[in-house]
Amino acid sequence: MNVNYVASLITVVVLFLIAYVGTEALGLTALFGVVIPYLALVVFLAGVVYRVLGWARSPVPFRIPSTCGQQKSLPWIKPATIDNPSTTGGVLVRMALEILFFRSLFRNTKTRLFDGPRISYEWEKWLWLGAIVFHYSFLTVLIRHFRFFLEPVPVPFQWLEALDGFLQVGVPGIMLSGFALLAGVTFLFLRRIFIPQVRYISLASDYFPLFLIMGIAISGIFMRYITKTDVVGVKALAMGLITFQPVLPETVSGVFYGHFFFVCILLAYFPFSKLMHLGGIFMSPTRNLANNNREVHHVNPWNYPVKIHTYDKYEDEFREKMIEAGLPVEKEPEAASSEEEEKE
Repeated sequence: MNVNYVASLITVVVLFLIAYVGTEALGLTALFGVVIPYLALVVFLAGVVYRVLGWARSPVPFRIPSTCGQQKSLPWIKPATIDNPSTTGGVLVRMALEILFFRSLFRNTKTRLFDGPRISYEWEKWLWLGAIVFHYSFLTVLIRHFRFFLEPVPVPFQWLEALDGFLQVGVPGIMLSGFALLAGVTFLFLRRIFIPQVRYISLASDYFPLFLIMGIAISGIFMRYITKTDVVGVKALAMGLITFQPVLPETVSGVFYGHFFFVCILLAYFPFSKLMHLGGIFMSPTRNLANNNREVHHVNPWNYPVKIHTYDKYEDEFREKMIEAGLPVEKEPEAASSEEEEKE
């Protein structure tokens, strides 16, 4: 049994129990409903600004885009305008495909070695599909929850919720994004467990956010379809937070506070974890630069003035000593003296 994911799982369970017991038995609703959410938001914003400014200050003296296609060169050689963009427009298309459709992950291949020896390369689409399901379901769940913080709810958000819940099976209607989120994060977890190479490089910090998101999805599904949490009370709590006029409804259960506590922990943990690739993809010089090294001469802007000591000056300074040491010189002393006289 892997100690990394066991420790992460125990940590997440303990976090839920802390919030549940703290609100149900100790009456700490103000702590888990007001203080911790505001602290989590402050940590999230400060952490994101800190990470982005750190990336922005990192020197990028040369164009270093990662490419997998022909660079633009001679007119009769067809370049790869998306995989190896040389213009800003090409970079924008490449970034859009990467951010919206995970294009580089879609192009991922798996290498296998057979007897012979013989190497085969196979398409590996399961990781791409799992990542698509996970990220888009997470985005849908996040947008759907904006209805608790907005009044009135914007029409596009209502359309998204109607599309997400088009399977009207029972009351309340089934929201597909919640189950898709749970399925996606479960797939990413099982992949780290059953693939030896991935399991070997996985740390507790890789499992913790997965279990945290699992806890958010499971507790959310539990509240919606089993315990029937007071939605009006949750709306009042959310609107109180967003308007800086906190309200603590008595009808909200401890399960909700456990769910909400998970969200706050994820929010505060986000900027300091690998989840911050959400912002890093926009700041990565391997993605956001055009590869025009053959067209434009790039000069390192951090270069400082360097005193140049040419060989001619070196020989003028040490010519006599070089001759005494038996070293060859390009100019004999007489020729060097005559050149100096002509210059004068």
